[in-house]
Amino acid sequence: MIKADIVNIVADHTGLTKLDTKAVIEGAVSVIIDALHRGERIDLRGFGNFDVKLRKSKKARNPGTGEEIVLPDRAVPVFKPSKSLKEQVDFEYKNRENNK
Repeated sequence: MIKADIVNIVADHTGLTKLDTKAVIEGAVSVIIDALHRGERIDLRGFGNFDVKLRKSKKARNPGTGEEIVLPDRAVPVFKPSKSLKEQVDFEYKNRENNK
């Protein structure tokens, strides 16, 4: 599923125009990105949490040449789904697999 699919589905469910829906979705994504850039945690109850984790530098190998390289410290965005989201996805997945 891509952003355009989400826009279409949300527009159908809410009665908003596709242009309005696209603006809302892009605005929400922009707010999340800006908050993560500032190092803030975003908690969407019933969905999950977005956060920033710091990864320490480490040694790695270039798979093409075998050369050893050092990956620098970096901040990476992470998502942790809520318990209810995990349970719902697991339940739906098991039902789909059982009905095949």
